Amino acid sequence: MKPLQSVVISGFEVLPLVEGGKGISISNGESAGAWAGSGGVGTFSGTNSDSFDDRGRPIPQSYLGRTRKYRHEELIAFAIQGGITQAQRAHETSNGRGPVHMNVLWEAAGTMRVLHGVLEGARGLVHGITCGAGMPYKMAEIAASYGAYYYPIVSSARAFRALWKRAYHRYAEYLGGVVYEDPWRAGGHNGLSNSEDPDQPQDPYPRVRELRALMREIGLDRTPVFMAGGVWYLREWEDWLDNPELGPIAFQFGTRPILTQESPVSDAWKERLLSLREGDVALNRFSPTGFYSSAVDNGFLKELQGRSERQVAYSREAMGEHSEPLPVGARGRPVYLTKSDKARAESWIADGFTRPMKTPDSTLIFVTPDGAEQIRADQNACMGCLSACLFSNWAENEAWTTGKMADPRSYCIQKTLQDVAHGGEVEDNLMFSGHNAYRFATDPFYSNGFIPTVKQLVERLETGD
Repeated sequence: MKPLQSVVISGFEVLPLVEGGKGISISNGESAGAWAGSGGVGTFSGTNSDSFDDRGRPIPQSYLGRTRKYRHEELIAFAIQGGITQAQRAHETSNGRGPVHMNVLWEAAGTMRVLHGVLEGARGLVHGITCGAGMPYKMAEIAASYGAYYYPIVSSARAFRALWKRAYHRYAEYLGGVVYEDPWRAGGHNGLSNSEDPDQPQDPYPRVRELRALMREIGLDRTPVFMAGGVWYLREWEDWLDNPELGPIAFQFGTRPILTQESPVSDAWKERLLSLREGDVALNRFSPTGFYSSAVDNGFLKELQGRSERQVAYSREAMGEHSEPLPVGARGRPVYLTKSDKARAESWIADGFTRPMKTPDSTLIFVTPDGAEQIRADQNACMGCLSACLFSNWAENEAWTTGKMADPRSYCIQKTLQDVAHGGEVEDNLMFSGHNAYRFATDPFYSNGFIPTVKQLVERLETGD
């Protein structure tokens, strides 16, 4: 394989190897500092980052407020303090030898406040901000005001063009790079547009070539593009290296860094990664953000799939084919189903799914009594972690609501990601993952359950493997 050429990222000359920022404590100060200290770019998550007590233990993020708005303020305070803590840890771990970035989600609640709080509280320790999950127009202005570089995450040239025209052209000197995240292969939330088929992955090369052509038009020919999503062996991407058509390229790794000594995830999570097979990671549409996301197909996702499959359309009044009454709720007021749907509903009820729950789409789903109580409890405990949430109908606006019915087909994303990040059952929680995670089981580097340090992984990546 061709030798890797260094690139300048956030003011440092580094290897073109970038740690992807994974939310809710999965990329933290220790892992980011290890990447930066090993010659690459470290990235910690600024979404619900951990703070620690005087014995070095994570402080549980418990919410005491009686209202969503009050709990929302608690969440932002946790995020700011956690981000400052992780920035300090990354700096200490790397000894200041390389760039440390913070990753945030634009559609998370309070993102602008969190950015200001962390960048102010950890001045000079965060060299760059990466941001996706939405259109982060304001990110450039915020990052530039603290002398930090910014790195938008996009899945098309069209998205970057919109960002550039509306805001980024005013802060061009702080644009450190553009992250192209493959919407079919990356882990976590994916930027698939309504015109793209989730079942028909496209070759990233022409999409990145189109992005580079746009960047050249506006004078960004030497600004690096980070290829993210689906990258495993760099030898498989050799034709991207020193390619004049693509210009400066770096490679971002989201999945492989999870299986390192510095990664904070549980041993059970690491063991699960080593056992995955092709097809065990798939796109789904259950996220309360409304975006597609990629996650391990485990018991948690199967339960959500079951909710959606046990679903029928209803009418509030008898009309047309919707002639069969079904009592719903504590008062047993009837809604009306078709004859065939009434038979399906009765079979689900006979199987123990006795609680019908209404959705915003005029459908009913059928769950167990315990399942219904858990859904209601999670909705009521909402702390406003997103700018708008399908599951709880929270919205970060003057009314603090989307104005729509809460959707029981989704889930509390903050609860499950916090739980799995802190040792919760891997079968019973959401496990985001890139689609290449099955390669852990066949890559000889990980034979006999070997888990490398970040330094060992970076050295391995340099060889092309």
